[in-house]
Amino acid sequence: MKISWSAYDTFEANFKPLVVVELAQNTKDETKEWLMQKIVGKKKNGGAQLLVKPLVEEGKEIEGSKNIYLVGASNLRLLLGAETVGLVKECNDNTMRAFTYTSRKNFKDFAEDNHDFLTMAECQYIIKHELENLRAKNEKMIPGYPQAKLYPGKSIMRRLTTNGILLQVFPLHDPDHLKKLGQIWYEQLKIRYQPLDEIRSYFGETLAFYFAFLEYITFALIPMAVIGIPYYVFDWEDYDKYVLFAAFNLLWSTVILELWKRSCAVMAYRWGTLMMKRQFEEPRPGFHGVLGINPVTGREEPIYSSFKRQLRIYFVSVPFVCLCLCFSLQIMMIYFDLEFQARLYYEENQNELSALILYMPSIIYAVVIEILNRIYRYAAEFLTSWENHRLESSYQNHLVLKVLVGTFDDYLELFLQFGYVSLFSCVYPLAAIFAVLNNITEMYSDALKMCSVFKRPFSEPAANIGVWQMAFQTMTVISVITNSILIGMSPQVNALFPDSKSELIIIVVLAEHLALAVKFLMSYVIADKPQDIQIKLARLEFESLEALKQQYNVENYLKIYKVHFELIQAVSYVRQSTNFP
Repeated sequence: MKISWSAYDTFEANFKPLVVVELAQNTKDETKEWLMQKIVGKKKNGGAQLLVKPLVEEGKEIEGSKNIYLVGASNLRLLLGAETVGLVKECNDNTMRAFTYTSRKNFKDFAEDNHDFLTMAECQYIIKHELENLRAKNEKMIPGYPQAKLYPGKSIMRRLTTNGILLQVFPLHDPDHLKKLGQIWYEQLKIRYQPLDEIRSYFGETLAFYFAFLEYITFALIPMAVIGIPYYVFDWEDYDKYVLFAAFNLLWSTVILELWKRSCAVMAYRWGTLMMKRQFEEPRPGFHGVLGINPVTGREEPIYSSFKRQLRIYFVSVPFVCLCLCFSLQIMMIYFDLEFQARLYYEENQNELSALILYMPSIIYAVVIEILNRIYRYAAEFLTSWENHRLESSYQNHLVLKVLVGTFDDYLELFLQFGYVSLFSCVYPLAAIFAVLNNITEMYSDALKMCSVFKRPFSEPAANIGVWQMAFQTMTVISVITNSILIGMSPQVNALFPDSKSELIIIVVLAEHLALAVKFLMSYVIADKPQDIQIKLARLEFESLEALKQQYNVENYLKIYKVHFELIQAVSYVRQSTNFP
């Protein structure tokens, strides 16, 4: 049911601050007044219909906080916002359904005076969503800044940011809640499961899935670590060890990722993100286009051709990434050549200067790579923004595909770690052991950083680890190829084919293809979602169809009744006009 915002009074004098908005110190008064009016203004007038107040302490303005504002919302406004963003909550019958304000009493733990029905992370996400979707209507510029042009559909917050007026927007911490979370999370040093539900409640699904995956991959590495110990200690010379270890590596890397998807589906269903319709989201702040009506949602938003976006991706971004890859390979070849020349010079002239020159190629290469990485990261972000993706998730996915650095950079560390274990564990079997020890340390250090060091991030609904799932699965394919080559290169296997290397290559390629076939077969056989989750989703879809049928039947009945009533009125009119008995 479509919400009529004008029917609700969402004002509340004493509200709980949830988000901080900081403006530049030299921001003009007319700009601040205009922005505050936009934040508190009615939805029908293009406002966010939120609540805002300056940062003060005991009624007095804090020094240095002249342009810092606290943003919140009434409980009613947050509930209406929960429906707008499509949050899914648990009902009284233990099913998960999209929240609607009109049916709020059907949801578990809901009460009119219960302000904890929505988690703090969900409330902050709703406010962030509303602020980001403040868009210009008839304004031509930001008041007080004629150079900051606006046009219908342009994101106001983004324009304020690019012009240096808006410094930052960030969610506030809840000290009491944070203290309780720290006590059950990282303050007690012992091996146990992490409080994922509590992490999700405070930080949101994106961060909860990161820590869930970190915990999962740590436990999944234990079998590889256990097998690696005797493998390393006894140093078997039999070539069978390579085959057996590589075969186990293939099964291990495939099975753990498939089981992770199942575990991910269970958590996403419990947290209500598995059924969220991401395609119905309002566009991200950086999305621009001609202001129009979304044909699916009926909401006013910028419209941009997906065909133009695809042209930008495939004719500009993809060639640029390929060109950069070729350039990086060329740089690497130059480095190898310089290192070879330096080594030759050192062998011919063994003195202090030659010893110094021996290290120069590595130093130069490290500096050049760091500079090029920064340039490439900037270019990747610029191109991804230029591609003009509608959703934030799509933007992040394309950015990750370009630079393998995305929503949470520590995924990159886990990705590289998984690569070392899956690619080279048969060469260095202790890799899994060190990975387990590193991950246990990482759990506690990352938890400490999130609670005590880093600024609190905004919650972002997520149903999985995003494009990183595909990255890890790609790594398992590469590991099959790498392990097959390592087996083929081993002296024991080479000794079986002393006269014909071509036969060895053919057998290795056939074994690699067979291993890939087994891997893809296992991926197909292991379902991504457990059966009980599939049944719950199917039941929800069936009930939705039944509800649509019932609504359709009621509408048809009303139409027939209307026609019948109009017919009776027409007959009555004719009788009265002709005096027909």
